[in-house]
Amino acid sequence: MIRKATSSDIESILILTKACAKFMISKGIFQWNEHYPNAAAFEKDIERDELYVLIHDHQIVGTIVISSFMDEEYQAIKWLTPNDKNLYIHRLAVHPEFQGRGFAQKLMDFAEKFGLDNGYDSIRLDTFSQNHRNQTFYERRDYTRLGSIYFPKQSEHPFYCYERRL
Repeated sequence: MIRKATSSDIESILILTKACAKFMISKGIFQWNEHYPNAAAFEKDIERDELYVLIHDHQIVGTIVISSFMDEEYQAIKWLTPNDKNLYIHRLAVHPEFQGRGFAQKLMDFAEKFGLDNGYDSIRLDTFSQNHRNQTFYERRDYTRLGSIYFPKQSEHPFYCYERRL
């Protein structure tokens, strides 16, 4: 089941994202760190009504932000569609103990259906250039890589921007 997150979910979400960060670091992927993601980001997502959690066996095993807000870093990208009716995916995470079971697919299916049902033109996102598994995941879902952006507090390496028309 996927539902909107509440403030009471933040502790569980942070446990999940910290486990993901530790797992990625163990694979040499320095995408998330002590600065990101953090409780303040998730609180802001909840205030905007954009944070969702995936529940399995009565526990939060995944999370996703589905936003209509375009971050400033995305301005330089030459997108496939006009900057009017677009969704942005952030902080998609599935706890490492539950990866490989299709939960990330379910979260993206949910986001794409949300976009279609609400008349959005596309879904946009970024993923870390050193995270080849994520790149393959999005490319198999017909997302097109369009350019690179940088988040200096996270990494010296770029993040690749992707878009899929709905």
